[in-house]
Order: sequence, then C-alpha cells, then structure tokens
Amino acid sequence: MLALLRVTRFPLISALLLGLTLPASGQNVVPTVDVPAPTQNVDRSAWLYKGSDIPPDPEWRFGTLLNGLRYAVRRNGVPPGQVAIRVRIDAGSLMETDGERGFAHLIEHLSFRGSEYVPDGEAKRIWQRFGATFGSDTNAQTTPTQTVFKLDLPSATEAGLDESLKVLAGMVDKPNITTAALNAERPAVLAEQREAPGPQVRFGDARLATFFAGQPLADRSPIGTIKTLEAATAEGVKLFHDRWYRPERAVVVISGDLDPALFERLVVKNFSGWQGNGPKPADPDFGKPEANQPGTAVIVEPSLPPIVAMAVLRPWKYQDDTILMNQNRLVDSIAARVISRRLETRARAGGSFIQADVSTDDVSRSASGTFVNILPIGDDWEAALKDVRAVIADAQTTPPSDAEVTRELADFDTVMRTRVETQRAEAGASQADDMVSAVDIRETVAAPATIYTVLKDAEKKKMFTPATVLASTKRIFTGDATRALINIRTPDEGAATKLAAALKADVGGLAGKRNAQAKVDFSKLPRLGKPGTVVSREKISDMDIEKVVFSNGVRLMLRTSPSESTRVYVRVRFGGGYNALPADRESPAWAGELSLVAGGIGTLKQGDVEQLTAGRRIGLDFDIDDDAFSYDAMTSPTDLADQLRLMAARMAAPGWDPNPVARAKSLVLAGYNGFDASPDGVLSRDLEGLLHDGDPRWGTPTREEVLATTAADVRKLWEPLLATGPIEVQVFGDINADAAIKAVAQSIGALPPRAASTGVAPPVRFPAHNVTPLIKTHGGPENQAAAVIVWPTGGGVEQVTESRYLDVLAAIMSDRLFDRLRSEAGASYSPSVQSQWPVGMSGGGRLFAIGQVAPDNVALFFKMSREIAADLVANPISDDELQRILTPMKQSILRSSTGNQFWMNYLAGSMYDERRIAALRGLFRDLARVTSADVQATAQKYLQPDKDWTMAVVPKALADKPLVLKPTVTAVAAPEVKPPLVKKKPVAVGR
Repeated sequence: MLALLRVTRFPLISALLLGLTLPASGQNVVPTVDVPAPTQNVDRSAWLYKGSDIPPDPEWRFGTLLNGLRYAVRRNGVPPGQVAIRVRIDAGSLMETDGERGFAHLIEHLSFRGSEYVPDGEAKRIWQRFGATFGSDTNAQTTPTQTVFKLDLPSATEAGLDESLKVLAGMVDKPNITTAALNAERPAVLAEQREAPGPQVRFGDARLATFFAGQPLADRSPIGTIKTLEAATAEGVKLFHDRWYRPERAVVVISGDLDPALFERLVVKNFSGWQGNGPKPADPDFGKPEANQPGTAVIVEPSLPPIVAMAVLRPWKYQDDTILMNQNRLVDSIAARVISRRLETRARAGGSFIQADVSTDDVSRSASGTFVNILPIGDDWEAALKDVRAVIADAQTTPPSDAEVTRELADFDTVMRTRVETQRAEAGASQADDMVSAVDIRETVAAPATIYTVLKDAEKKKMFTPATVLASTKRIFTGDATRALINIRTPDEGAATKLAAALKADVGGLAGKRNAQAKVDFSKLPRLGKPGTVVSREKISDMDIEKVVFSNGVRLMLRTSPSESTRVYVRVRFGGGYNALPADRESPAWAGELSLVAGGIGTLKQGDVEQLTAGRRIGLDFDIDDDAFSYDAMTSPTDLADQLRLMAARMAAPGWDPNPVARAKSLVLAGYNGFDASPDGVLSRDLEGLLHDGDPRWGTPTREEVLATTAADVRKLWEPLLATGPIEVQVFGDINADAAIKAVAQSIGALPPRAASTGVAPPVRFPAHNVTPLIKTHGGPENQAAAVIVWPTGGGVEQVTESRYLDVLAAIMSDRLFDRLRSEAGASYSPSVQSQWPVGMSGGGRLFAIGQVAPDNVALFFKMSREIAADLVANPISDDELQRILTPMKQSILRSSTGNQFWMNYLAGSMYDERRIAALRGLFRDLARVTSADVQATAQKYLQPDKDWTMAVVPKALADKPLVLKPTVTAVAAPEVKPPLVKKKPVAVGR
C-alpha cells in the first residue's frame, strides 16, 4: 500500500509576478460535459484493488482496454498546468535470457531515439517545444522488473497531451529498432556502462550475486554486459521487444491538471490500436533463496571502505494487499527501527562502527529480506560485526521498553499525519510514480487518511507492544537463507573463513546494558534572553512578503502562502559563509555540519534533542552559502515556535560534544581511497580547489590534516563564526504572520545583539589560462577519463541579468554538446554545460563543460566544446533553437514558483540587500526578452579562447603519455564586446 496525496488548488501569485497568462485557479479546466466518452468499451473496474480490503482512493479512475492495456488517471493541480504521464511496461532485465542481457535497457534507449511517429532524434525537440526539459521532464528507467517511460508535460493542453500520448504510444509499440539505429545508439549505452563508478558497481554486483545466489537476479544488472551489447543485432532486440512489449503488460498512469475524462479518452484514442505480436509469454520464474547456496563472500576493493552487508532472506510470495498485512509490516518496521536507533546511539558514542542500520524490503519480487549494513571504523570489520550482531541478538532475546516502542511509533504517527495534513501539496508526478511503484510490487495505493486510519486501527488493536515487537524481531531475523558480504581493502586469504566464523560466533550477552533515554522537555533547553520587540514592519504586497526588524538587529522576512498546506519552511542565515572562512590556511570547516547539527545543545546530547522532538515536525540542517551560514528546517504551524526556539538555543549554546567530530573524521577518512578510484572521484576531490586557484576554502583537506584535527580546533573555528555577523530569518509557508513574528521575537529575537563582521571578504580567484590541459590521474579502469573546460564569468548582484543570459547560453551549449558527443559520436553518456554565478560574492562565476569519455576521446571532447563555443561567438542561433531552450526554462521557473522554496531561495539575503527583491521581479522579464543577439553577445564576452582553463583526468597507466590534442577549429577572433541589448538598465537578482 502506497500513500497518495490529493489535488491542490491555490492562487498562482507567481503567474502575476512573472507576467504569464494562466487561469486564476491555476487549473486548465476542461468541463466534463464537453469531453466525449471513450469510443470503445472499457472495463472500469478498479483492477489495482482486486483481492484487497483497502478502500480505493476515489480520486483515481481505472480502466482496462479491450487489448488488455490498463490505465489509472486522476486530477492533480500541483504544479498548476502540468500533466505527469508514466507508461510502465512489465519487462525488465529479469525477463532477459543470458544472450539478451541489457536488451530491456537497450530498447529504452532506442525508443527515445526514434519511433513510428518520430524521426530519429526528434523526440527531445518535440517535447522541448512543449516546454519539457530533457532529462528531468522526459526520461525513462529500466529495472529488473519493469521499464518506465516518464513525461512531465508543463502547461498542458489537449492538443499537446494528445500529441505526447501519440508519441509515447509509438515509442512502446513501434520503436525504431533497425541496424542503423542500433549501431548509432550502442556506443551511448556502452558509454553509460563505462561511466558508472567501477568500485561501487562491482560491490553492488557482488552483493546481488551473494544475496541472490541461484536466482536470476544474481546476474541481471539492467545495464547488461559488454559482450551481449556488442553482439546485439536489430533482429534479436526486436524479438525481445515483440515478446514482452505487449498491451496486456502495459499500464498508463496520468496525474495532472486536466479533466480525467479527457485523459481516459486520449488513452483510448492512442493506445487501443496496439496489438501484441505472437503468443503471450509466460512470466519467468524468479526463483527463491536456497539454503544450499554459498552463504558468504569477500570482495577486495581498495578504493571503498570496509563494508559488511548481511541479509536474512525469505521467499517472495504474492499476497493480497490487505489492511492486516500492512499493519503487520508496520510492526516489523518498528522492530527494525528500534534496533537501528540502538546502533546509531552506539555509533555516536564512538563504537566500533561509523554507521549501522537494519531494514526490511521486498527485492524485485525475488526475495523478502531483512538487511543489515555496517560501516566499520578503520579496517576492523570483525569487531564491528560482532558488536552489531550482539545488539541484534539482544533484541531477539529481550523485549524493548515501552518508551522505545512509543518513540518509534511517534515518528511513524508524525510521518503519516503529515501526509494527511499536506496532501493538497502533493505533486502529480509523485502520485504517478507512486502508482507505478505499487503496480510493480503488486500492491495498492491509498489516500493519506486511509493509511493513517490503518495505523491508528493497529494501535487500537494493541499491535505495538514490547511483546509484539519482540515477536516481530524474531520473525524478521528468521529466514531460509542468511548471506553476508564484506569488502576489504587488502587481500586476505582467510577473510572468507573469518566471516563464516564471525556469523556463527555466540554473541549472547555481549550487547551490554541498554542505555535508556531520559525524558526531556523544552524546559531543559538553555534559557534565552528577553523577547525582542518589533522596530519596523513593512509589507511588499506584490510578492506577499513582509519585512520585520527586531530590537536586537535580527531581520525577518515572512511569506504567508497556504499553497503547501501545513508546511512551514524556516531558514536562519547568519555570519558570512564562505566569505568569512579563512582563505590563507586550511581549516576544519569540513566538520561543521556534523559538529553543529549533532553536537548537542548546552548539556543536552543529540539523543536528548531527538527525544525532545519525537513526534514533532522539527528538524535541522546546516549549510554554508557564499555569504552566510544557515540552519534550515521544514516544520508545521503548530511546531514553528519550538522549531525556532531549538534553532536559537543551538546558536546561543552549542554543546560542542567531541564525539561528532570524531565521527566526521572517520567518515572523511573512510572515503579517501575512493577519490583515486575514478575520474569522478578525482574531480570531486580536486576540481573546486583548482577552480579557485588553490584557495583552501574550497579545497579537500589532506588525510594528515583530518587526522590532526581535534574537537578543540573545530570549536576554535566555529564558535566566533556562530556569534558574529548579521542574522536574517526567513519563515515562508502556511503561517499566521502575527504568530510567526511572536515566535521569532521569543527565540532568535531574544538573542543578544551581534557584533558586525569587520573583515573584508577575501577575493575569489580563478586559475590562469592554460594552453594544454592540466592532467590528473586516477587508479580506476583504463577505459575511463574525464575532461573539463571552464570559462570565468562574474559574480554579485549588480549584473545578474547577464547571469541569466549565461544560463541560456549554457543550456544551448549543453544541448548541442549532448547531440554531438552522445547522440552522434556516442563518446559520452551525459556531457553537460552549466553556468554558476555566485550572487553573494563579487566574483567566482564560471561557465563549464564537463564529460566523462574514453581516454582516446578526451581530445574529441575539447574539440567539440571549442567548436560549439566558437560557433556561438561567430553566429546567431536560430529562433527555433532559442525557443526550444527558453520554453523549458520558463516553464521550470513557472512550476517552481508555485512552491515556497523558490521564493525563499531567490530572496535569501534580501533583508540586507534589497536589490535582490527588485531583481526577482525581473527574472521572467529577462528570459522573456532575451534574443539570439543577446546570446551571441554573451558568448563573445565570455567564451574567449585565451581565458579558458582545461583539465583532464586519465588513467595512471597513461600518465606518461602526452595528451594528443587534435587540431581544433581555428579560433574565431571575437569582435568588440558589447553588452547585451536591453531596454533598461539591468536589474540585480538572487541566484
């Protein structure tokens, strides 16, 4: 049973702000009376709920066509105007024979490349013209059990929806499976396989092979193998398609802002003509866990930390999705969470492991399992495994306390109650995905209120007691097979024997005494000062925001919006962010998140804080922005005051518990070897530091620096940073303004006045132009490399309009690079171009292209990137290309603007820099008026060949070989740079 939330309707203020013409309700209303009924007989029974006693969600409408295709459709207005479409095919890698491995995924690629109604390569362009962004709005996914085609169609009309469903129907019924198409797409699929992170893939494959030994899932990764992909023929791929792509194995799901009757009619119109080829295939046998298969395995991956993965497996059996089954699952989940919390408590206290957890899951209809994952400290996996098994054994022997059960149940209650309260804000795309997931696992969906009722009914039946949780714990750790896999960093011939012995070792009584969590309430928090008073209060009506200044200097921005029912977003920005970190030396800024979030408050440890907030919508995240540090949370109207009080207490009296610092060190050190294992790892370690010309604020600390860091060092850095600089509070969402102001006054407003930041922000540097790329090496597969080319741009508020032109330029370059490097050359699976413009800094912006390629295609990447850049400098783009880029960008902004986080992010910092408010008003205006001349002028200003910086990451085996750069295009002399044509002076804006 999956929770689905219902339709929302709310005024679209952002549409007025951005100057768009949309219905006032945010709905594209198609009157039911005007929508003709389907022209063929449709079985309208709720096929999803067959055999279930769970009340059907009345918002969904179901049907089965004469050809066997099923559909589920509903109305949803989040975001306004969008229609989310999913076409699920009940065919994944588990349906493949040995010689067909990778074919299900290959068909996914070929279907997007071309089909009955779409010439080769045109599907992306068709949906771009409808405003859909390739990769996020249009995508597909192949798993062991299904292939799903996804489309989120913005500002949908009947004509656009009809055309889109026609295209999707052609993709699944008659994809272009020809020798030419296969030969063109095969390199892109092989590139996708090549670019996957090798160590993680090998560990994942070993995990499947170990856990599901003797079952098809053991060796059915959807990507396939190089051998089968290279041997694939169009005839063989088409045979797989014709066998499994059949209407009776298809489900069409639609959730969006049009009449469901229209959805039904268009599904009938576009999919009823689809007929299967040949006889219906029998579903393959996925097997079941067998005790006679090997129970342990060892893998040696030096670039990964030691890892212990365990599974207790039971056969997966279809069960009708009933209320009682779901209630029993809830008890099992409580049992797993009780153990996981005990393990987390030990990890925080500095045990033998950094992390450990227990979970239950049904995997690919192949097994039901209980899974244990352990990340040891250092290489002593045996000690970590013994300690974790001892905790599990104790849980199987002695019931949990009433307090432990109540604690976990409170969190479950909060999650489910929140879904009920926020159901109007649930996006249609999320609902469509949930429906697809339910079909895949052979279960149902239910409205949030129904699921909450199931939980409360289980409570009334006293299903959550220490005795029932003990019984559940015993049940989930009983199975037909127990399997374990460890990763070690150095070969050890005796590791397999050690692992087998460790799994059989008696750990009874080794768990020690359970630590009972003391009762804590908010009276235990450090006292704050006298509540602040309001000095000024100003409304900005066109944005529904209000500015408030308190007597202690704190500034508050409010935005009252019921669009996301009972959701309240809170952000406290303070200090100077990266601008305030030391630029002349290394610092333990990397330990900030764990030490500040998990370091406790006053005398309270993190466990006390979590007990304090149990059953509440109260949380905390920490972030470092360009010009501020921030605490962030999503809460509710009823929890807002205590959420703010908790934030204020953290700022006033951080606990400085040393254990989170030790844990942060262990986490960082555990990942160090991984940096060298792939091009991605090298880039994540080195690129930011290099692009900032060695500025330590963006560098990765060395192993020696991490080892030498102490809790005192962390406190020495962060204590003054927490206490200085201005404070800006943002409270956006479903709030009462007066109540929110009072809550801020009694919390952040009660902090002492803060000293202003006196230091000058260090300049942000960019590396000098290099004629030949900087070469870095990695120790991973010899067929992996990466290439980066970067042009410096700018930063700050003054010319953010120009940054928007750079966003357009980057999107155009990315589209072209994708077409040439992937679709045409098959040299890279996911090359991309991005523009980054730091609003909170005076410089540091950059436009960069990046791609993973084979080593012999590094030169090709640079050649194509520079050819594209030179062409954009020399020639204006066509109006069609400009609109194909601009329309999805505008639609993305429009949809995002219906949520409060859009406003919060764009207005961050505006209480101290009002230019950001003014600039937001011009966001859509700037995109609406950008011309090809503006794009060309921007390219001429920034894409200068004597300013770029390049880097390549190649295998160590090629380190001594010179990187041969084939002659690129002759550099086009840039004409005199002129600013983009604008009618008015550019207005500054946030990011």
